[in-house]
Amino acid sequence: MTDYRLITEQIKALAEESNDPIPVMANVSALLFHAMEDVNWAGFYLVKGASLLLGPFQGKAACVRIAKGRGVCGTAWAQDKTQLVPDVHAFPGHIACDSASLSEIVVPVHAAGQVIGVLDIDSPVFSRFNEDDRAGLTELVETIERIIG
Repeated sequence: MTDYRLITEQIKALAEESNDPIPVMANVSALLFHAMEDVNWAGFYLVKGASLLLGPFQGKAACVRIAKGRGVCGTAWAQDKTQLVPDVHAFPGHIACDSASLSEIVVPVHAAGQVIGVLDIDSPVFSRFNEDDRAGLTELVETIERIIG
């Protein structure tokens, strides 16, 4: 089980040096990628105009641009709602950036009341993510939102 409270405390400590969104997101990606079991990608997509643009991440090369409402990330952005997907192949319009990914969780990130990006985590295991992950990652994202303000 992932210790989201520990990761949150580590992020707070690392952000004391800089609250700039890019380094904060880079460190979050690294911490999650190495702390979570059965994860093959962890990172951010950032809102740029009418699409999400690849941001800081850990894992294999990824899709660079995702349209609003497309795939799991674009849907999380369009609906401003966390997407917990036990089987990405059953998700309408799923974008297969890495064919090894089988499940996914995506949490919207906000600033000034608007979605500014999403935290995306993929796994090569079906049904890898659960409600504990949703709660832990939501709390982590809320901390990120306060840090980058």
